[in-house]
Amino acid sequence: MRIDLHQTDPATSRAMFALQRAAAQAWEAAGLDEELHELIKIRASQLNGCSFCLDMHTREGRARGVGEQRLDLVAVWWETDLYTPAERAALALAEAITKLSEHGVPDEVWDAAASFFDEAQLGALTWAATTINAWNRLGVTARRPIAPRE
Repeated sequence: MRIDLHQTDPATSRAMFALQRAAAQAWEAAGLDEELHELIKIRASQLNGCSFCLDMHTREGRARGVGEQRLDLVAVWWETDLYTPAERAALALAEAITKLSEHGVPDEVWDAAASFFDEAQLGALTWAATTINAWNRLGVTARRPIAPRE
């Protein structure tokens, strides 16, 4: 590991964990599915190349009952029918937030998500994608190692 950001600035670390808890509470209050939450975290972590977060969230996904095939294929979710139309819209939105091109999140991506999710749910989806992206950037920058599985 390059740096332990939790030790170098514990106050900022605590604030990041507080943001994560608040985003998780928004997710729960919006009535969104926990499997989808893990799929979003996994997909963003794949795109950002964060091995620590990808390892953690695939394990958490399995623990939450996400099927192996859905975990294995979330990297190519648009190529399969394993995901509902609402999940596909949420994954597309999470990808757009993660990749943020020079034009931002395209209207068609937002509108597709808005056709399945209400405003509170869209807010929770946005916070979920934003929070995992922040964690990914911290993990990649610090080169946070994964814990070996036995």
